[in-house]
Amino acid sequence: MDDFLKLKDKIAVITGGAGVICSSMARALASQGVKTAILDLNGEAARQVAEEINSLYNVPSFGISANVLDKESLTKAKKVINDKFGPIDILINGAGGNSPAATTKAEKIEGTENENLEDTFFGLKTEGFDRVFDLNFKGTLLPCMIFTTDMITKKSGVIVNISSMNSYRPLTKIPAYSAAKAAINNFTQWLAVHFAKAGVRVNAIAPGFLLTNQNRFLLIDEKTGDLTPRGGKIIKGTPMERFCQPEELNGTLIYLVSEMSSFITGVVIPVDGGFSAYSGV
Repeated sequence: MDDFLKLKDKIAVITGGAGVICSSMARALASQGVKTAILDLNGEAARQVAEEINSLYNVPSFGISANVLDKESLTKAKKVINDKFGPIDILINGAGGNSPAATTKAEKIEGTENENLEDTFFGLKTEGFDRVFDLNFKGTLLPCMIFTTDMITKKSGVIVNISSMNSYRPLTKIPAYSAAKAAINNFTQWLAVHFAKAGVRVNAIAPGFLLTNQNRFLLIDEKTGDLTPRGGKIIKGTPMERFCQPEELNGTLIYLVSEMSSFITGVVIPVDGGFSAYSGV
C-alpha cells in the first residue's frame, strides 16, 4: 500500500496549518513521510505544529508566517520553502473561517411590525462580508497562483482545497462564508480543467461540521458549555448525530494527494456523517 501511495519525501505546503483541521492534516501527511511547510498568519503557532511533527514522525517540517491575502508574503514564503526543501508537490488550501462581523443575528426575517432589520441581512457590514469572503476564496486563489508554479514546471502535483457543506446547502446567518465556499467548489472545477494537461490535479474536501475557533461561538453556549439551538439543529441533521473529528478528514486527504486517485480531478468529496444525504425525515 505504501508503494502505491508514493508520498514519501514529497513536499507539501499547508495554509492555515496551525488550525484545528490543517494541523491534523499536516500530521497525517508527515505520517506518510511527506515533508511539510506549515503556513499560518500566526508564525509561532505554525512553528509549534512543525516542532510537534518533527518530534512525532522524525520527518522534516517547519513553520512560517504568511498572509494568504498578500502575494508578496506568499512569494517570500515560497522562496524559503524551495530553499529548504525544493520544488513543491502538494498544496493544501486550508486557510479560512467565519467571523461574527459577517454573521446575521437573526436566522430569518419574520416580517413582524417591530422587527429590527439590523439583526437581519440588512444589518450586514460590507467590510465584514468582504473580510470573510476574501479570506476563504482569495485565500485559496492566491496560494494557487504562487505555490503551483513548481508543479506546472515539473508536470506533476496535487492541490486540495478545503470547502464546506455550506457550499451545497447554505446555513442561515453566514452568507459570506457559504458564498465563498460555493465559489471554492466552482474554482476547484475550473482549475482542474485548466491544469489537467499539465499533470496537476485539483480536488476539494467538504467537511461536515467540526467545532473550530471560528464557529464555536455559534454552536456552543459560552456560559453553560451546552449546544446552542443552532448546534442542536446541526446534530439532528447529521445522521451520525455528532460533530466530525479533524482526524476523520485525513483518509480522504491521503487518498486525494496519493497515486491512489491518479485519475481523479475536479471533484469535491463530502466527509459529513451523512448530512448531505438526509432530508430531515
